[in-house]
Amino acid sequence: MATLSFFSQNPIKTLEFSPPNLTPFLSKPYFTSFTTVSSQIPRFASNSFGIFKRFNRLSCNSLSTFSINTKNYEFLDDSSEVELRLRLEGRDIQSARDIFVDADESSLTIRLQQSDSPITLIETKHLYEKIKPGETIWYIDDDQLVVNLKKQDADLKWPDIVESWESLTVGAIQFLKGTSIYIVGDSTEINQKVARELAVGLGYTPLNTKELLETFSKQSIDSWVIAEGPDSVAEAESAILESLSSHVRAVVATLGGRYGAAGRADKWQHLYAGFTVWLSESEATDEDSAKEETKRHIQDGTLAYSKAEVVVKLQGWHADHTKTVAQASLSALKQLIQSDKKLPGKKSLYIRLGCRGDWPNIKPPGWDPSTGADVSPSTL
Repeated sequence: MATLSFFSQNPIKTLEFSPPNLTPFLSKPYFTSFTTVSSQIPRFASNSFGIFKRFNRLSCNSLSTFSINTKNYEFLDDSSEVELRLRLEGRDIQSARDIFVDADESSLTIRLQQSDSPITLIETKHLYEKIKPGETIWYIDDDQLVVNLKKQDADLKWPDIVESWESLTVGAIQFLKGTSIYIVGDSTEINQKVARELAVGLGYTPLNTKELLETFSKQSIDSWVIAEGPDSVAEAESAILESLSSHVRAVVATLGGRYGAAGRADKWQHLYAGFTVWLSESEATDEDSAKEETKRHIQDGTLAYSKAEVVVKLQGWHADHTKTVAQASLSALKQLIQSDKKLPGKKSLYIRLGCRGDWPNIKPPGWDPSTGADVSPSTL
């Protein structure tokens, strides 16, 4: 089983995932929080509403789980709480002691004792967002198990009980606030596939600098490099990124490798107009070594890609896993923005002031990037 990890700096939590030969890791160099996720997420289909709260904390082992197509629960986000209702028709429940509920900040397990064998009704280690486990309550209402979870962030609307591709894409409107996303990394192909998957899921415009450059030049990138050299291609892509920097609700796939502007530290001025995700292929053989590799890249800073706000490390690649990598990227962006909810507004201000390269410490109006000095109003 492959694993998926989000790196930043806070506590570590793990969740099971499944794609073979793929190990994404992600990092937030500017902001704190360190999350680890591996992902065999039980995917739940949300109907309309639900409730759940808890008294006793119990450890549970999974024997079976819900799938995304089941219709056995209802879900409701009621401001400061989320409510989950599980249907129990046909279940032989002698007393409330037959039901075991275990909730942590990011996980939920519900198990039912039937005869001599326990049945796991729900198990996920990746709730949509964090809860206050000590305020979880559960009870039985006719033929339903009602569970109420207190949210840590009452302002964040939950589209569903778990964080899945569906809930992330539905919920992204409230945390991205229209900010564009730039996909960078050594592989142009991977950048393009993941960017398109994200754009389709979010309802954003998919943009591809390779296609734009080849349409403009009427030649392939390889031919351009042979004719004029890689510096010419990087300069041209930088000009395209400048023109795209004022766009909102776009996912931009950039050129990979030494031809691309994103691979050069002095070409990031307009990439900062959106959230940047570095898709980094890794030679690490396990999760811990991949995390260490990510830390080294960020601390070293010699790779231009280490300027990205999110790093997703991939152990191997196959196009079948495009959505998994896109989901990892979107999950990391949600965590990043949750750590500082002013980020989308700050990106908007950065664009309005002309993308001068002063991210993340935006200078006052009149700041001159060439001199590093503020310009007083009298000299404007």
